[in-house]
Amino acid sequence: QVQLVESGGGLVQPGQSLRLSCAASGRIFNVYAMSWYRQAPGKQREEVASITRGGITKYDDSVKGRFTISRDNAQNTVSLQMNSLKPTDTAVYFCNAEIVMEYAGPVDEYWGQGTQVTVSS
Repeated sequence: QVQLVESGGGLVQPGQSLRLSCAASGRIFNVYAMSWYRQAPGKQREEVASITRGGITKYDDSVKGRFTISRDNAQNTVSLQMNSLKPTDTAVYFCNAEIVMEYAGPVDEYWGQGTQVTVSS
């Protein structure tokens, strides 16, 4: 099986920074796109940032210029550096990855358990 484990959430003041990390482990042949999503109370889950295996990144307009997604293909990890945090960034952040468990196998989508990010003065 495959597991995604996130870390790095917490409580910060507006304008401060946090770095989230996510590690994929288990039976992994290849990892394709990796993404970060977030879900605020009473709202739908939304994609914040994504990165392809080749390093092509995409960001939601609300975080462009403040968040940076990166990955380490050798370690099967993805990180999200969040700067200039705002109260509107408060949410549970989820790691997502497209993973193949064996050669020529199907691409399946996996989710982490989520980590809380709270931005408040």
